Amino acid sequence: MNFDLLVHEAWPAYEQHAHDGWVFRHAGGVTKRANSVLALGEPADLGGAIEAAEAFYRQRGQRCVFSLGLNATPGLDEELERRGYELVDPTVVMAGSPTAGPPAYQVRIEDRPWGGWLEAWWAVDGRYRSGFEDAERICTGVPAWYAAYEEDGVALAVGRAVPQGDPVNAPGTGVSGMSRGDTLGIYCMATLPQARRRGLARAVLRALVRHADTESAYLVTTAANLTAQALYRGEGLEIAGRYHYRVR
Repeated sequence: MNFDLLVHEAWPAYEQHAHDGWVFRHAGGVTKRANSVLALGEPADLGGAIEAAEAFYRQRGQRCVFSLGLNATPGLDEELERRGYELVDPTVVMAGSPTAGPPAYQVRIEDRPWGGWLEAWWAVDGRYRSGFEDAERICTGVPAWYAAYEEDGVALAVGRAVPQGDPVNAPGTGVSGMSRGDTLGIYCMATLPQARRRGLARAVLRALVRHADTESAYLVTTAANLTAQALYRGEGLEIAGRYHYRVR
C-alpha cells in the first residue's frame, strides 16, 4: 500500500496546490499532516520546487514543512537537511488484519462528529491555541465514522475511521485514479487522561473495525509512543511504514 497517499486522502487539507508532481497543502496551520508538502514526484528543478513551496507557505504566514515517507522524492531529505531543515516527529504506520473481537464496552458510532466527540478529541490532541473549526473541517473533508465511549453523556475515548481504497494516485498530483482493494484508516484515537488504562481505546478501535466490516486497517502514531504501539500490535497491526517531517 502507498501509505503516503492513504494518509493524504484520509486527512485532507482544504487547500491544495499541485506543483510539478508535488502537492502543497494548507489547512489553517492545524496539524503538520494537512499543512505540509506531499513530495512524491521528481520535479524537473528540485531547488526551484523547494523555493516554490517556501513561497506558498510564506504567503500564508506558515513555516514550510515537508512530509517525507517511503515514497518521497529521491534526494529531497538530504537536500532539505543541507538547507537547514530540522527533522521532527518521526512517525510509524501500523497495518494488518485487525482483531475482530467484540468491544468490551458499548461504543457510539455516528457518520458525523458531534460536539462531545470533538471536545474529547481536541482536549487530548488540540495542540493549538485556536483552530478548532479548521480541525473539524479537516475531519469532515471525507466520509468517515466517528466512535466514542461515553459515560453520563460525556465522551471519554474517541476514534475516527475512514473507509478507503488503496490509492493509485492522489488528487492534485496531476493523475487521477483510485481504488485497488479496501482498507480502513484509523485516526483521532484519543482517551481523556482520567479514563485511561480501562481498555477504552481498544473498545473504540474494535467497534470501528466491526462497524466497517474490514479485513485490513492501518493507523499512524509517533515513533516514541511505544505504549500505543503495544496496544495496536495486540490488535493485529504491525509497523509497515514510516515517515517524518522536515521543518524550515
